[in-house]
Amino acid sequence: MKTIMKSLLPLVFVLLSFSAYSQKFAFVDTDYILNQIPDYKEAQEQLDKISIEWQKQIEKKYAEIDKMYKDYQAEQILLTDEMKRKREDDIMKKEKEAKEFQKQKFGVDGELFQKRQELVKPIQDKVYNAIKDIATVGQYAIIFDKSSGLTMLYTNSKYDKSDDVLKKLGHTPGQNRDN
Repeated sequence: MKTIMKSLLPLVFVLLSFSAYSQKFAFVDTDYILNQIPDYKEAQEQLDKISIEWQKQIEKKYAEIDKMYKDYQAEQILLTDEMKRKREDDIMKKEKEAKEFQKQKFGVDGELFQKRQELVKPIQDKVYNAIKDIATVGQYAIIFDKSSGLTMLYTNSKYDKSDDVLKKLGHTPGQNRDN
């Protein structure tokens, strides 16, 4: 999505430059907005805790696999071919289980992604709806997101609507802005 936006951006600016005199533009900084919302911070902290715990479990599984492999190497000379195959199968089975666990927790549709959707998406949707309302009321043609991949070389703070979004969401704008 960002790649498409970046490739279409020059075209959008050219097209908009012809009608810029009658259009209104503004920008927001969604990173700033989200970091001013306590629920978002709590959700991020909760996701971080879950992620750290799952990562520890994964590391423990791989440490067990490493120990099994080292034990196998040390005892390999004493084992029969049947015992060697059994140990190798056990190690490969443990590796497969660890990889599956990792995929289940951190994969594309894994539990962390689902938990993020559950905790963060409703907050992001509220922010988006507040931005949409401000754009409608203020009759802005476009509101850019300063925190996304869009590079803004210069911004005039009078067109920054981030604090308006926070106020619309019922939050107090912060003092520490890094424009």
